[in-house]
Amino acid sequence: MKILAFAASNSRKSINRTLLDHAIGRFKSEIDDRAEFEVLDLNDFEMPIYSVDREQESGIPAEARTFFEKIGSADAILISFAEHNGSVTAAWKNIFDWMSRIDMKLWQNKPMVILAASPGGRGGAGVLQSQIASAPFFAGDIRASHGVGSWYDAFDAETGRLTRAEDIRKLGDALATLALEPA
Repeated sequence: MKILAFAASNSRKSINRTLLDHAIGRFKSEIDDRAEFEVLDLNDFEMPIYSVDREQESGIPAEARTFFEKIGSADAILISFAEHNGSVTAAWKNIFDWMSRIDMKLWQNKPMVILAASPGGRGGAGVLQSQIASAPFFAGDIRASHGVGSWYDAFDAETGRLTRAEDIRKLGDALATLALEPA
């Protein structure tokens, strides 16, 4: 099984990247140690801000095509969304917008688990809700989601582990949904 994984943030100190790395470790140790993960960094996919004028003048950037192809070659997708003002980051929105010009069904019917980590108590609820609501329009098959709120209380940086039993259980349950039926 090949899982494409990324934090939908361009912060080099992203707590969502930390959550993603933790989730990958748990998946490999608890669910399928043979799973292959390809982890993408949004900073490797910087492009001009999408506009129809840019698209008409220069076409779709190679970075958008590469990201789209990586989705297509995966069996499943694992994403941890940073929340900026209740929505996705500008960095992710730009990549998403460019890919949607290749094909509106950019998630390509891949099974997905979406996560969010937030220093606030809501655990990225706004960004998770928006992604769950929009996924069907873009051929997304979200199997599970989980937001970890109050991140700095919920994650022990020294041990690299979540601290609250409910988060530990819910993350494990969410990850297990990817092992059921690979695409």
